[in-house]
Amino acid sequence: MAYGISTYAYFWRISGRAPEPMSLTAMLQDTAELGGRVFQICDYAPIESYDAARLADVRATADGLGLTLELGTRGIRPGHLQRYLDMAGELGVTLVRSMLNTADHRPGTAEAVALLGEAVPRYADAGVTLGLETYEQVATDDLMTVVRAVDSPHLGVVLDPGNSVARLERPADVVAATAAHVVNIHVKDFAFTRRDGWVGFTYAGCLLGEGLLDHDGMIAAVRAARPGDHGVNQIVEHWLPWQDEGYDATARLEHQWTQHSINTLLRSK
Repeated sequence: MAYGISTYAYFWRISGRAPEPMSLTAMLQDTAELGGRVFQICDYAPIESYDAARLADVRATADGLGLTLELGTRGIRPGHLQRYLDMAGELGVTLVRSMLNTADHRPGTAEAVALLGEAVPRYADAGVTLGLETYEQVATDDLMTVVRAVDSPHLGVVLDPGNSVARLERPADVVAATAAHVVNIHVKDFAFTRRDGWVGFTYAGCLLGEGLLDHDGMIAAVRAARPGDHGVNQIVEHWLPWQDEGYDATARLEHQWTQHSINTLLRSK
């Protein structure tokens, strides 16, 4: 397993709240400086406007920094997935993460199987794996029904057990259900805290190792289910709430969380 960072670890620093949002080049450089070896360009809308020359520049920058690139998007319409497969070829990417639903398309399991049955063979021919992420909009059982029905080594699961808690699915159950099909792991910790007056809870991110994520158990389960498969990368993400002190405090904490996560993963080798 290699360790890396997602654009989601730079959520606030590339957002509209940043006085000057970080560029993709700056994120790549920061990832290398922190010790990451993979960078996942995930749900990063600007990448869709890059022409071949600009994609070549991104690939050259990553190569120069010793980074492997991955891509992430949403949706499974074949035309959209083909667009990302084309970008994967330009960037030297072999893993593309997606989700079943988009804002305007929520396929049932039968439709999802049909659409992926058209798209996944093209990914297989190109040597690219498509990973579908676990999240609250789709029951894990339904996600696994789709993955098993398509039945391709080039279609698997991007495991992020924290996402499914909002569907009242236990993280340990999500890990157990998906472990044999995991092709990528999003690493972010999470916790519940009481709201003021003890009226309800806030569910948000926290420093890796301080929340409810059983990281060691998750990795052990995936390794046991996929013996000999060392191609499952661990990608750092965050659910960092905006800080009351403003942008500078939020950006500083975001960087600290990322550094802590990468250091924790490196120590766990």
